[in-house]
Amino acid sequence: MIRLFRPRAAAAGSPTPLGHLETQVMDILWSGGESNVREVAQQLQRPLAYTTVMTTLDRLYKKGLLNRRKSERAFFYSAQISRQQWEHKRAGDFVAAFLAGSQPAGETLISCLVDAVGTQDEALLDALERKIRIKRKELSRREKP
Repeated sequence: MIRLFRPRAAAAGSPTPLGHLETQVMDILWSGGESNVREVAQQLQRPLAYTTVMTTLDRLYKKGLLNRRKSERAFFYSAQISRQQWEHKRAGDFVAAFLAGSQPAGETLISCLVDAVGTQDEALLDALERKIRIKRKELSRREKP
């Protein structure tokens, strides 16, 4: 699995999933760019204590998801990875954990994925088929001397 970011103070292994507030904060920074604690707190859907927002931003920074810089007495935070990179990592971690189980678990995952994609979006099913063909070609090139 490719590591998209290096947690600054997190334990080894996959980082913990984001909580509801952490997700809201990341959404604010992804859509609005660099912000300080006060600006993030103002954009949240519910009133929270300044220190709660500050702690949440600090935790996201320590998880390696945010950059921060100090300007006078305030920290300004920005996303270290894009929303697309985060979604890719979340999906990759989910699939890797699922496939680490027994063989029937992998077959179940693939079957459910194809069923769900086929039900939701036929064009996406076509894209999945193209990606499979591309991956097969890539793997066959690696096997040839």
